Amino acid sequence: MLEVQGIHAAYGRVRTLFGVSMTAKPGEITCLLGRNGAGKTTTLRAITGLLPVSEGTITLDGDDLTRLPAHRIAQKRVGYIPQGRRLFAELTVAENIEVGLMACGEGRETRDWVLSIFPRLRERLSQRAETLSGGEQQMLATARALCLRPRVLLLDEPTEGLQPSMIEEIRQVVLRMKAEGLIVVLVEQRMDAILSMADRAVFLDHGQSREAFIGNALRADPSILTRHLGV
Repeated sequence: MLEVQGIHAAYGRVRTLFGVSMTAKPGEITCLLGRNGAGKTTTLRAITGLLPVSEGTITLDGDDLTRLPAHRIAQKRVGYIPQGRRLFAELTVAENIEVGLMACGEGRETRDWVLSIFPRLRERLSQRAETLSGGEQQMLATARALCLRPRVLLLDEPTEGLQPSMIEEIRQVVLRMKAEGLIVVLVEQRMDAILSMADRAVFLDHGQSREAFIGNALRADPSILTRHLGV
């Protein structure tokens, strides 16, 4: 289980998180929700060690991640798919995948597993990442994270700007990872995606966690989303 307890964080002197708490369990999708600027991406960056935490704790199955550097957290098999993909644009698909494999010392078996999930990438192994379509780039960013054989998968707006067919492909991969027992934390703005996938949801506002709901409660009363997101 991933437990975030009362974390505070800042970009330089600008404080952005003021006591965020959340729990995410294996085999579930936890959606992190809130308006723009609420602290969703910042929370993911804090979990991955890309942003230092000044107060509070982050644990994974009781293992304290709070003060670990980003590369050590990746070695704990915490995979992160950032908003905007952040690929190595001039490297090929194969080279981007290789970078992902290196983080935890994974090899051919994991590479073949990842390419079986995204067969389109196998057809483009020699192609530079910057020449892929937006959907293919999202596939590659997801594949790179899966190269860790993650216990935790953090996704920040994975369907942003994608066409419907590609959105469905990414959705199916997320559901597959849930079925395989991963802890999935998803930042998403599309109400249909939230209602169809969320097992639980945590609402953030101004850098603080406000309320948490189970997915069935959201599906029974979608107006909860409207109240909190203003959509």
